[in-house]
Amino acid sequence: MDSPPVPAAETRRVRRRALVVVASCFGLGYSPIMPGTCGALLGIAFYVPLALLAPQEPYQTLAIAVALAFWSWLTIALGNWAEEYYTVKDSQIFVTDEVAGFLFTVLLFHPGDPWWVTLWAFPITRVIDIIKVPPARQLEKLPSGWGVLADDLLGSVYAAALLWAIYYVLEVLAVAPGWFG
Repeated sequence: MDSPPVPAAETRRVRRRALVVVASCFGLGYSPIMPGTCGALLGIAFYVPLALLAPQEPYQTLAIAVALAFWSWLTIALGNWAEEYYTVKDSQIFVTDEVAGFLFTVLLFHPGDPWWVTLWAFPITRVIDIIKVPPARQLEKLPSGWGVLADDLLGSVYAAALLWAIYYVLEVLAVAPGWFG
């Protein structure tokens, strides 16, 4: 017995709803307060288990790199759709780039305990992304998902550099030995 065909309008509605769920990182991008930061929380949900399940190098780095590649690809792939759907270039609701940004920071900076890394990397990554250290703002002008993603990745480079500087200062001063592992 064949089931009746699904109307095209219903198929489009289901597809659009699925894209909204993914683009908003399961609704985190709809937060009324700091939607980008809320969306970036999903990066923690990926990073910490990966770091705990693959604690040895190079497996941890590979696991983080794969997750980063996935979220970067998703941001680029959804870029045109999100721009059309939300009617702006980089909607605050479209937050897959925030996940990629956090994952790139921890790919560049993960010297030890994932909880300490997260405690430092998350706020520093978010602050640098929010203030848009130059030339991050100019990178937003790249087409569709590339521009949405590029400013976050550059911010992650800045965040990782700052984190490494803090790490070395704390280690040299022996203020917080072992904080990062």
